[in-house]
Amino acid sequence: MSKLGKVLVAMSGGIDSTVTAMLMHEAGYEVIGITMKTWDYATSGGSSKETGCCSLDSINDARQVSVDMGFHHFIIDIREEFGDYVIDDFVDEYIAGRTPNPCILCNTHIKWSALLKRADALDCEFIATGHYAKINYGNDRYYISKAIDQNKDQSYVLWGLSQKCMERTQFPLAPFTKPEIRQMAADRGYEALAKKAESYEICFVPDNDYRGFLKRRVEGLEERVAGGTFVDKEGNILGRHDGYPFYTIGQRKGLGGGFKTPMFVTEIRPHDNVVVLGQADELLRNGMTVTDINLQKYNSIAPDTEATTMVRYNDPGTVSQISMMDNGNVEVLFGANVRGIAPGQSAVFYEGDDIIGGGRITNSL
Repeated sequence: MSKLGKVLVAMSGGIDSTVTAMLMHEAGYEVIGITMKTWDYATSGGSSKETGCCSLDSINDARQVSVDMGFHHFIIDIREEFGDYVIDDFVDEYIAGRTPNPCILCNTHIKWSALLKRADALDCEFIATGHYAKINYGNDRYYISKAIDQNKDQSYVLWGLSQKCMERTQFPLAPFTKPEIRQMAADRGYEALAKKAESYEICFVPDNDYRGFLKRRVEGLEERVAGGTFVDKEGNILGRHDGYPFYTIGQRKGLGGGFKTPMFVTEIRPHDNVVVLGQADELLRNGMTVTDINLQKYNSIAPDTEATTMVRYNDPGTVSQISMMDNGNVEVLFGANVRGIAPGQSAVFYEGDDIIGGGRITNSL
């Protein structure tokens, strides 16, 4: 038994989670590897080759590292709970005219819950993942902070983690850059892994064609939403579209031609199958309302608290004032207008590099 305790490491077969397991093992923890199968290619029905964290090759890669380093490895099937929650929400959000962020939903409600459940069953004190982020503790609260490598920082997708989850989680990659992680893999004899390409696709949409996924998932959807109209903000008809679920706020490509100036999706009206188009400046908003709030660094938000608010992954953030409303939602007022706020996406509030909290965007102001 290790003096540092037992740690359950989530291993996808990719370089980040593999090096995470290596680092925990070398630090002296008793490591148990676990790979979660969240979906299968046969049910996704995509047209491209099966890739990513749930492919057989990735599972075998994770198992081989475990064998090489001499620790146990398990595969768990969470397809049913993942599908019921994450995929159903993904579909429902698009049908409601919003833009979902399934990775955040998975982290918040599925992945950490599954890991902690198995950690308890295996008597593991901790869990570890290959995320680029830090966990800090102060004022009797745990909170996520940005990683050293700003190009790889994944704090944005972790705003939903609870105090209970963060208390038992470790992110060993936080002090390193991606090139350093690749070098670590190569130095340990895993040259192929060090050169492995990263996947930025949604795991259950391996061909990155979310329109096709929706059509396959919702019987008769294409027929139900075909023949909708593009309009401008005054309601003038500009053309026909393929169906409102197949568009997102800020989208420019795929709108057809014939416009005198570049046009963007500025609003989606699901009830009458209308997609509103406008010029770039019509995407600008001075505020928004955020719901489903999870607070991290503080247990409350004072009125007009200054924060840097991110409205999408890789967003540099905008200085804003955030205030908790009586209904538990947060109102955000931006210091400078922000472009392309999409209901359904996540808003994350930062104090410096530290997450104050986050939630789901309901509407823009």
